[in-house]
Amino acid sequence: MFHKEGAQSILIGTVFTAIVLLLSDKFIETYWIQKSIQIATFGLLIIILQFFRNPKRDVIVNENQILAPVDGKVVVIEEVYEGEFFKDKRIQVSIFMSPLNVHVTRYGLSGIVKFSKYHPGKFLVAWHPKASEENERTTIVVENQNFGAILYRQIAGALARRIVNYAQEGMQVIQGEDAGFIKFGSRVDLFLPIGTNVNVALNQKAIGGKTIIATK
Repeated sequence: MFHKEGAQSILIGTVFTAIVLLLSDKFIETYWIQKSIQIATFGLLIIILQFFRNPKRDVIVNENQILAPVDGKVVVIEEVYEGEFFKDKRIQVSIFMSPLNVHVTRYGLSGIVKFSKYHPGKFLVAWHPKASEENERTTIVVENQNFGAILYRQIAGALARRIVNYAQEGMQVIQGEDAGFIKFGSRVDLFLPIGTNVNVALNQKAIGGKTIIATK
């Protein structure tokens, strides 16, 4: 199953692969050169298909848990000052996604979208300390009765050139549902209220819609 945001890329990749295979077979006589080009082109198509995969995950909605919004590795757990929306201290949990991870963004909790804003910016490597403030990014705040307001930020990486965000202010969203997509390498930061029980550790692998990031 593939994500709808990959439809154009998959179509272009498939057509390009077909053309290269046909032309190389017709015009390149040296066997090893012909096969090398064909294998490399087919390999590129496999990478595109792998990147846009969207595995079906059955999520059990739990109002007392915040689930991982994306697949990846936990790279930051620290108390920071969040200056865009809350303007106070929060617990930041950051998940880094390599190009090999599933890049679907899912809502980590159910609630009402209170804030949703896109910021153009740089394309620093996603693990750079300033990526959260200087890279292309979107900031989304979801509020529910159990946790209050939770902010998550989709951050483009060095390879990413497009962030897709479905959250709109006033929407009622459900934990685990599709919230967007980030193309080609990125990071998601979560900003949780001070005192929230964090259930993950640094360098832990997170699975979007499955791994419990925090509990009330």
